[in-house]
Amino acid sequence: MNGEKTIQVLAAEPKPTLDKVILREALSWLWVILAFLFITGTIVQARVIPSGSMEKTLLVGDHLLMNRFGYDAEVPMTQLHVRLWREPHRQQIVVFRAPLPGNPDYIKRLIGLPGDQLEIREGVVYINAKKLDEPYRAAPPNPLDNYGPVTVPAGEFFMMGDNRDDSYDSRYWGFVPDANIVGTPILVYMSINAPGDDWDPGHVRDRIFTYLSVLLHPSIVRWRRIFKVF
Repeated sequence: MNGEKTIQVLAAEPKPTLDKVILREALSWLWVILAFLFITGTIVQARVIPSGSMEKTLLVGDHLLMNRFGYDAEVPMTQLHVRLWREPHRQQIVVFRAPLPGNPDYIKRLIGLPGDQLEIREGVVYINAKKLDEPYRAAPPNPLDNYGPVTVPAGEFFMMGDNRDDSYDSRYWGFVPDANIVGTPILVYMSINAPGDDWDPGHVRDRIFTYLSVLLHPSIVRWRRIFKVF
């Protein structure tokens, strides 16, 4: 108006109280934690290989990302699981809850599907009377390894390690129920050449020491295995 300038004075927003700041931060972290629990419980999860039962495919100290999507959903830190719609296929590497009390999850290769007639003769696997081609095996067939014939029950699977002479698998403790399937590996995101005891459940101190050792001795990392996919 007639060259006059109007100046608007904006009222300053009131400074949030300490209680509101704490509540806002707590809610932000709550969403982060819930998202993490949802992802690890239903989509992807990290695992470490503690034994040589799957050599040469998987080595002791391989750190895996495991795909759970469609296989299994769980409430983290509980025993609550829900089996989902996806089914593993023959010769796929599978993570599953061991059908043995007090044992951690196992990782093996699925050899026998429901309804298969399975037999092992002198270390060679036969499915429905046909020899199974197994290029992933760590060693030639052991002529002392004989099993069956058996028929895999409905809703169950027969699992074996690739390192047959050093694998505690379905030959010893039987079949794996479909409800025990957890997921399948996606890739190796880290691989550390360290004793198997370091990766056993409960050995937290040994595991931390091993991770710290990587800083001083990076040569214990198997760099060429990182980002190996399955």
